[in-house]
Amino acid sequence: MEKETLRIELESLSKNEEFARVAVAMFMSRMDPTIEEIDDVKTAVSEAVTNGIIHGYQGKEGIIYIEVTIEDRELTVVVKDSGTGIPDIKKAMEPMYTTDATGERSGMGFSFMEAFMDQVEVWSVPGVGTRVTMKKQIGR
Repeated sequence: MEKETLRIELESLSKNEEFARVAVAMFMSRMDPTIEEIDDVKTAVSEAVTNGIIHGYQGKEGIIYIEVTIEDRELTVVVKDSGTGIPDIKKAMEPMYTTDATGERSGMGFSFMEAFMDQVEVWSVPGVGTRVTMKKQIGR
């Protein structure tokens, strides 16, 4: 199978999180994934997009960039924002850690991404933005 790529730009609105997860699921469907694989990827995409909207842009306008690549049996999903960035990535990836003062967020976003995907890498620079790269082998 040759390499295929889907690119999406979404406004940083909560309602666009659902569109992102469905669009990625539809694109990966050509890999003939199991329902469990689809659900895993949808959950990880949802968490990454939500992080960008809530923490990256903090309610301000911005764009969430999504790039999905299929190459052989590997699915790669990159979710980027040009928001506030993460000052301490290691701390941010700890389970239950959140910068949300309202108490509405559990701080489990990165933990869910790591649980449902084979590999998760986070790059971030304060004031520049964040890029989350997630990989998963489909149909092992």
